[in-house]
Amino acid sequence: MDKINDINSLDKMISKIVRERSSKRNFLPDLVSIDIVKEIIRDASRAPSGTNTQPWKVTCVTGETKKKLTNAVLEAAESGNSKLEYEYMPSKLKDPYISRKRAVGYALYELYGVKRDDYPARKAAGLRNFKFFGAPVGLFFRMDRELLYGSWLDVGMFMQNIMILARGKGLETCPQQAWCEFGPIVHKVLDIPDDEIIISGMSMGYAAEAPENTLVSERAPLDDFTTFLN
Repeated sequence: MDKINDINSLDKMISKIVRERSSKRNFLPDLVSIDIVKEIIRDASRAPSGTNTQPWKVTCVTGETKKKLTNAVLEAAESGNSKLEYEYMPSKLKDPYISRKRAVGYALYELYGVKRDDYPARKAAGLRNFKFFGAPVGLFFRMDRELLYGSWLDVGMFMQNIMILARGKGLETCPQQAWCEFGPIVHKVLDIPDDEIIISGMSMGYAAEAPENTLVSERAPLDDFTTFLN
């Protein structure tokens, strides 16, 4: 009976950690122990990968390196010097995807106190990505460029593990593909070779109490995206 109770308690805890995960966009400046970050990354590497290839590679930035990267990308953004690492979405996004994208964007602007037609303020809000939203830790996920779709799935599962494990340590995260809009600069500052592709960045730290951190994006009902066959 004790074992069953332990399993039930574990089930509830894991479900809560997963269910209540959301991307945070405002962090406290409080430092995060690098030993905790190492433990999270190490445990996350238990993610599955096809034939155990473990394609993921991680660059962790803090302190002066993080500041250097922020300054370099903000300068490039100001001068319009962007170059995509890869295309994340089709240029013409159809429904329901475009509607979901717009809905979460408008909801976030509202929490920021930014009007929909205030484009300078919208741009400023977007640039906060490159300040890691104030988080003390930045992670960059990369893999060999020659690898194919299966390895992208593997890295995604590895990233999800990190986001869930971070919550178990009292930390929060925000995955940020936005960094890939300035791929060459990230490569240069972080000394990432050209034969590796940067898949995403991620901010990690202790979440601040801020309106934007209350955003909980909607999820479609189960039956909208699941087919049960018997």
